[in-house]
Amino acid sequence: MRGVLHKELLLYFTSVLFYVVATVFLLLAGYFFWTNLDFYVRFGGMNLVRGLWQYQFYDLRQLLLAMIPLLTMRLLAEERRLGTLELLWTYPLRDWEIVAGKYAACMVVVFALLGGTLVYPVVLSTLQPVQPGPLLAGYTGLVLLAGAFVACGLFISALTDSQIVAGTATYGVLLLFWILTWNEAALSEGALRLLVPFSLFDRFQVFATGGIDTRDVSFLLLFTVAFLAGTLFALDARRWRGVR
Repeated sequence: MRGVLHKELLLYFTSVLFYVVATVFLLLAGYFFWTNLDFYVRFGGMNLVRGLWQYQFYDLRQLLLAMIPLLTMRLLAEERRLGTLELLWTYPLRDWEIVAGKYAACMVVVFALLGGTLVYPVVLSTLQPVQPGPLLAGYTGLVLLAGAFVACGLFISALTDSQIVAGTATYGVLLLFWILTWNEAALSEGALRLLVPFSLFDRFQVFATGGIDTRDVSFLLLFTVAFLAGTLFALDARRWRGVR
């Protein structure tokens, strides 16, 4: 696993795509923080968590939705296109080690991106006290959400040899899980009750407002495990078929 992890990290940090994604992510995150803070200052007296951090976490959530498919699209699709996936199988590596190494490498990159946004509460703390609890809850939610996104992207990347297809399909699937309950007027009460537990949008709300619900944590972890298991199944099926 360590060999796969090191290889993937090297590919990420020597890739132009990573630096483009990181630059866009941090610039947009900074812009969102500045506009959210400006809104908070102009309408003083609102609760800091709901008036600033809640919307900042919502904005970061949307950035992750847009950026993570770009980070996951090549993980296995490129291996399939180049035919190097079969080469990996000639090494003493089990499928779970390949999947774990690639997943961990992408999560390290996501941690780096989110780590860059920690400068905002640090700067703000020089002007007024910042409570760590809501920040911890919000970033916990972002990490869990990012883990679910990466797992989904890795699974879809295992199904195709086209990076464009993998990235587009990942974004589409994640967006579907996001907007399941948006058009409440078009859904019956029974359908809405059935779909709400699967909505990533609803699952993240508690984290953004400074809370942690074990049901939301469990769902995001199960979502991640399910897609990682699907990735293992896809690799195993491909191995038995013996196709590129």
